[in-house]
Amino acid sequence: QPQFMESGGGLVQPGGSLRLSCTASGFSLDYYAVGWFRQAPEKEQEGVICNEKDGTTLNYADSVKGRFTIARDNSKNTVSLQMNNLRPEDTAVYFCAARYWGCSDSSGGVNYWGKGIQVTVSS
Repeated sequence: QPQFMESGGGLVQPGGSLRLSCTASGFSLDYYAVGWFRQAPEKEQEGVICNEKDGTTLNYADSVKGRFTIARDNSKNTVSLQMNNLRPEDTAVYFCAARYWGCSDSSGGVNYWGKGIQVTVSS
């Protein structure tokens, strides 16, 4: 059964860093765009950042530009999200996603979702 499993979330102080990872099993990331979405309390889910199959990165959330970096390692079937200079407004549940037809900031058309992992930025 295909799975997409996140790890690495937790509590961090403002200005700190966290690295989220997502490991795919049962399918190969070679054939998918991979990205991260997040949902903050009482807010709609939003696309954050995405990496196309050719390695092109698309940033969907202006607030994370220059702070968040996505990377994939197809040999390990993983995708990571390095988050630096975190702010309280980055607090959310983060979801990794794989989409066959390429990157999109819409949640529609996602083939595989991670279950979500909590990131809390607070002093």
